[in-house]
Amino acid sequence: MDTLYRDPGTANQPSTYTQYHRPYFAPYDVVRLSEKQRGKLSTSQEEKARQQACGFAESVGAKIGFPRKTIATAQNLYHRFHLFFSRRDFGYQEVTLAALYVSSKMHDTLKKPREILMASYAVRFPEQAARSKSIVGEIDMDPVVLEQDRQKLLAVERLIVELICFNFTSSMPFPYVIKVGRELKASKKLTKLAWRLTIDSQRTLVALQHPPHVVAIACLYLAALLSTFEQSETQASPECCSNHEIVAILGGHGPWEKKFQAQVDDLEAISHALLDLLISQVQNHSANTTPNTPSSPSPHVSRVVLHVAAPASYTSDQLMRLKIAMRENEHSPRSRMAMLGDGYHDSPDGADAIGRNEGTVRFLFGPHSGA
Repeated sequence: MDTLYRDPGTANQPSTYTQYHRPYFAPYDVVRLSEKQRGKLSTSQEEKARQQACGFAESVGAKIGFPRKTIATAQNLYHRFHLFFSRRDFGYQEVTLAALYVSSKMHDTLKKPREILMASYAVRFPEQAARSKSIVGEIDMDPVVLEQDRQKLLAVERLIVELICFNFTSSMPFPYVIKVGRELKASKKLTKLAWRLTIDSQRTLVALQHPPHVVAIACLYLAALLSTFEQSETQASPECCSNHEIVAILGGHGPWEKKFQAQVDDLEAISHALLDLLISQVQNHSANTTPNTPSSPSPHVSRVVLHVAAPASYTSDQLMRLKIAMRENEHSPRSRMAMLGDGYHDSPDGADAIGRNEGTVRFLFGPHSGA
């Protein structure tokens, strides 16, 4: 969601708001908005809640058979939602399920709210699902509880669609991993690792800050780094570039920046965000490191599905050393103008202006050129 501009109106005329959709935010905006909605939670508690929600989306999406693009978009919608709505006021499950519902509309993989809710019950209560006599493993839920949860889902769905200004277009980084990988002549093994990193990237806030093609290139860059740093590289086939060559190309300024419309400092920022995620996952020894395939859901999906894309030989110490090595040679970050002005906190925010029936809200896709 973008800044909301308000016309106070008159005593006999309700206020009018104009809301402009912005697909991406500057890092400063993301930090500031996250701090505002975090409340009394620490940054580590906020990150834990974020990963819990993303894992829940993975599990429910896999259970119901959603494709990867639907799950990834739902995770992105969840992140966007909590830039403007307090974590204190909404449970992660109701927001995640509403995000899945909106995402299923965006990608024409539509499921009814009841279907999504029943899949979520099977994930939340696996023991009851295992004892279910239903062929599809549906739990016999109280109709009153089911209807209450359906109403909550629809209420949050309204907030989400207003938050994105009814813009149901969505672009994912996954196709760019394949296309750019071919352009760089990357090996299939490297492209596969970059694909898994791209899945992990949707668990972070990088998709709110960078276009999908930049995220895809960053994942190829990080995949090459992970395959070369303190690792013995296997011999590349003659028609493929070596991982060291890809690191050399993407690790510095060059013609590739103009060709791919990306900048090296953005790749480094995304890589650091992903490394932070990988380090936390590697340190979590209880994590499930075997991702389920969304198109072939298991009848008994774990409550949290985590993708650890780093090679199995990597430890958290090695990943930390890679971060340090990158910091020693990183490029200066480019200046990005904050999209939400300093007066943003003095004007109505998403939680104040969205979802209420007072006044008029105009939703526009294009960014506002002036203050």
